[in-house]
Amino acid sequence: MKTLRGRFRGVRILLGALLLPAVAIGLGVLIPRPIFVSSPVVADAAADSSASPAVRTVLMLSSAIHTDLALPASADLVERFGFMADDGLDPSQPGVDYIIAGWGGRSFYIETPTWSELKPGPVFKAMTVDRSVMHMGLGGTIDRNHPSVTTLELDEVSFDRLVQSVLASFAMAQDGQRKVVPDAQYGEYDLFYEADGLFNALAGCNVWTGAMLRQAGLKTGWWTPLPLLLTLSLELHNREQRFDYSPDAR
Repeated sequence: MKTLRGRFRGVRILLGALLLPAVAIGLGVLIPRPIFVSSPVVADAAADSSASPAVRTVLMLSSAIHTDLALPASADLVERFGFMADDGLDPSQPGVDYIIAGWGGRSFYIETPTWSELKPGPVFKAMTVDRSVMHMGLGGTIDRNHPSVTTLELDEVSFDRLVQSVLASFAMAQDGQRKVVPDAQYGEYDLFYEADGLFNALAGCNVWTGAMLRQAGLKTGWWTPLPLLLTLSLELHNREQRFDYSPDAR
């Protein structure tokens, strides 16, 4: 009898261990995180139906575990990210349609450009605590209908808040310059920079992306550690916004 009770107890503990993360993930998506900025919908446009407010289109690019933000390479944005040109990555060069920004753990991000290069050390640091980096890249045409692309339409004020938040994520040297990580890049169209904050898999790149989008006035779930969870929470909590998804992404 005692053995049978012990087995049932073990099963309950196992079920509880499996159920707790599922509940946390579900609540993380369903419960919206508070935002402290105004909605991206322009108030003046609501008052005047004939108004045509300027709209900036930002793309969220998703993989199985990571999200990036693709910012349109307009003249004003190229100027704001002009510091990259001094580091050998000129956003004003021909063919650049997007400036792509992502945040992540230094070891895993830099040392794992592809899954085939996965190593235990970076994984261990990602699961514990690691320093963070910003990964900046340049992109050409992006297919908005691709399943990995989410299209976000922001008014000028919301877009400016987003850009300011991305720029504030860089760590600054004592001379006021952003610090490039030496000898760290995937190819000729990207660079890594030192970033503010510490990285952990439970509060990682997708949580950062969500924080950036909340600065733009969009609502996200309270905890969205994976791209799919962030996408689901955006769709759930922003039905009233100018907010479009790839038709194949559902």
